[in-house]
Amino acid sequence: MNSQSFSAEDMVAAAIDQYADMVRRICFLHLSNRSDVEDVFQEVFLQYYLNFSKLQNEQHEKAWLCRVTFNKCKDLNKSFWRKKVVSLDEMEIPFENEEQSEIIIALLQLPSKYKDVVYLHYYEGRSIPEIAKIMSQNTNTIYSRLRRAKEKLKVNEGVIEWNG
Repeated sequence: MNSQSFSAEDMVAAAIDQYADMVRRICFLHLSNRSDVEDVFQEVFLQYYLNFSKLQNEQHEKAWLCRVTFNKCKDLNKSFWRKKVVSLDEMEIPFENEEQSEIIIALLQLPSKYKDVVYLHYYEGRSIPEIAKIMSQNTNTIYSRLRRAKEKLKVNEGVIEWNG
């Protein structure tokens, strides 16, 4: 999409149409309720509005949105106001079937550094080098995190099998 032929509002609306589900899925992996998800969602797309002209292409745009979403979620989780701990049983997590809910709950139990790698690799179809670039990490670090995440998932949920 040529950003010069569209207004800023059109660009943001198009980005929301294209990436809303991805941003919300990332948020649900890190946050405990729908209100926090919506707050971060708005912050992410406000940042997009302020920075979209700097994004080079669709792939860069998607990677940038992932990174900003991860960071906004982490910032919210570290904030002073976020003292209440919510159990996984109380979380509002949308999933389509029981098998998917088991996988999501297992993913939620992983530390963020593993959760992000699993999400980008299995849900967004990113390669290890792409994930390394998005997360500003060494490629071998990402391979290690993915391997450790898979080991932890097999320990936590014996029935979970990954295709990778």
